[in-house]
Amino acid sequence: MSGLASAAAPNTPEARRAGAILSIDLDALKTNWRTCNAQTADGVETAAVVKAAAYGIGADRAAQALRSAGCKTFFVATIDEGIRLRSALGDGPAVHIFNGLMDGAERDYTHHGLTPVLNSLGEVDAWRAFCTGVGEPLACDIHVDTGMSRLGLENDEIQKVINDPDHLTHLKLDLILSHLTSSEVTSHPDNSAQLARFQHVLNHMPPARATLANSSAIFLGPEYHFDVTRPGVALYGVNPIPGQPNPMVQVVRLQAKILQVRTIDTPQTVGYGATHTAQRLERIATVSMGYADGYHRSLSNAGMAYIGGHKAPVVGRVSMDLITLDVSAVPEELCRPGMLADLIGPNNPVDDVAERAGTVGYEILTSLGSRFHRVYLNKET
Repeated sequence: MSGLASAAAPNTPEARRAGAILSIDLDALKTNWRTCNAQTADGVETAAVVKAAAYGIGADRAAQALRSAGCKTFFVATIDEGIRLRSALGDGPAVHIFNGLMDGAERDYTHHGLTPVLNSLGEVDAWRAFCTGVGEPLACDIHVDTGMSRLGLENDEIQKVINDPDHLTHLKLDLILSHLTSSEVTSHPDNSAQLARFQHVLNHMPPARATLANSSAIFLGPEYHFDVTRPGVALYGVNPIPGQPNPMVQVVRLQAKILQVRTIDTPQTVGYGATHTAQRLERIATVSMGYADGYHRSLSNAGMAYIGGHKAPVVGRVSMDLITLDVSAVPEELCRPGMLADLIGPNNPVDDVAERAGTVGYEILTSLGSRFHRVYLNKET
């Protein structure tokens, strides 16, 4: 069970000054990595995707925790993310850069020990030229597009590499990777079609380790695992198998302070645009949270908070710094200025918040703002 359920607000000057507390359970993060790792056979490596500040929780702390759990390979999106991660982790763990080469930045990859994911034939040739210039083969990955139509070598580029292996001379090829479009839908026909295309490419490319499975694909079965899996959002508590019980535990808890409580009656309205009108005597709590903190405006008149286990719906519009809750059903002794309301927590996990916001857990997590007081929970030794 996640330590978040019993996490109490810290009694520190920083916490007392903060309008909201973001608690991050690093033990739960490690548990989720081990859950993903347990899905694969011996010999399959479980990496970790820690891009976008480890989906909002902080890449340095997340990667250090994951490393202590046994993770040896990390993926980020940009070279600057990779440089910061290398500084946090030191030498040893492999750090791969999804977004590939940046023109003129080749030496930054080698200086910081980063592995670029080459996403086009032009990038392959540019990296080969750089390796030739420095006089030694350097590590890289090759991304082949099997259906996403974003990054990755297109079919004609793949065929050129297969027909002319000289494209890969002077390269130290580590991984060949691709990315599934619909892995969270277990019955989607694109999964098996992309798997077949990826296997066909591997059969005609030089020997290298292969990686295809993201969080959801890990649960599609061993044929998708290859040599390395790349869990991302599941590590942070989002359900990788929607429609089924979530095998992951929650990593984050977001609590915001009540600033003021007032009583209103019809026909009084609440917030910008007067989108909520009191239908009866209502108690309204104004809470220190808004869209500047990543609490989505789409949660206006749709979000749900919990105070001491009691529901407190969001009423009125979410504004930049404030939201308003109907706390009529919350005992008054639990609802006073300075007390905390759960916006993400044991009763409202990330996926539930995302559903109410009309989005996905990825966006909820990566929107988490910088004004929170962050508390990292890590009891394991």
